[in-house]
Amino acid sequence: MQVLRRKIAQSGARTGTAVSAGGAERAFRLCLARAARDVMGLALDVTRATQDRLALAELLELPPDRGLMLMLDQNGGDGLGLMVISPAILSGLVEMLTTGRVTSGPPPNRRPTRTDAAMLATLIDAALTGLDVSLQQDDDRVWATGWRYASFVEDARTLALLLEDAPYQVIRADLSLMDGAKAGPLILALPDRLPRGDRNQDTPTASDHSFSAHLAAQVERTNARLDAVVARVTMPLAQVSALLPGEMLPLPLAGVDRVRLVGLDGRLVGEGRLGQARGLRAIRLSIDGRAEDSRPDEDRRDGSEMMQANAPPQPTTRQPTALHPLAPRRMASG
Repeated sequence: MQVLRRKIAQSGARTGTAVSAGGAERAFRLCLARAARDVMGLALDVTRATQDRLALAELLELPPDRGLMLMLDQNGGDGLGLMVISPAILSGLVEMLTTGRVTSGPPPNRRPTRTDAAMLATLIDAALTGLDVSLQQDDDRVWATGWRYASFVEDARTLALLLEDAPYQVIRADLSLMDGAKAGPLILALPDRLPRGDRNQDTPTASDHSFSAHLAAQVERTNARLDAVVARVTMPLAQVSALLPGEMLPLPLAGVDRVRLVGLDGRLVGEGRLGQARGLRAIRLSIDGRAEDSRPDEDRRDGSEMMQANAPPQPTTRQPTALHPLAPRRMASG
């Protein structure tokens, strides 16, 4: 059911639209620069940052070639997020950690490794921890707090399998290291979650009402078949197999004053009286009914029917007449 609700909600949401700068985007600028200064002694400036709400398919198109892709988890496993560091920024951070300075040369032509991810884990966790502190009183804390470094992703093709197919809040920041010695983008993508109060409240949301209305409309258009049973005849299989067109079947217990309405499962739905309305056969439903009649119709056996079932077969009289007009379509029940 939760899956259906999410699909209905996503169908009406517009993805790929810019989001007004909120607390998370502004706080991430400051926390990233502060973490670089405190952890590495690095001068890191965020020259530009944008925040968008993107679908997973749009997010998967953003990681640059040879960028460092890092999986993040929320509160130890509540969700998965993504951080992508461009090759130029990765090269500058590694240089700062290994040599204590950042050169202005181009980044090396190599693929990121798990060693790179392990070297930057402390910096990333420091920035995300600062984000937790900065957003304690902000509405963005629902989706932007509690995240930490989890693992390294070697192949971008595995992101579609790891990440949930849901909208994401995506912060794209252009970074500059040591007054422009190295520059490039960094991407932070976190699942867009509802506030916990809205997630746990009992009051149904607009999407809940929409889902219920669509589900009710589908159910109400479903055909419900009822069979009107005037009488039921039990006879040996050999006698049923010998029936021929033109034979007449006696219905000793048939009565137009008590017609049973039976569902497809054989359970009694109601009773009524056979009559006519506007030239068509109709049934007037009765108000009173017996409690024992709620059993499946096949299980209900009158004493006289049981006696008739146990009696030896009687010879049938062939007459050139049609079957009784009130005979049920199913000639025998077993």
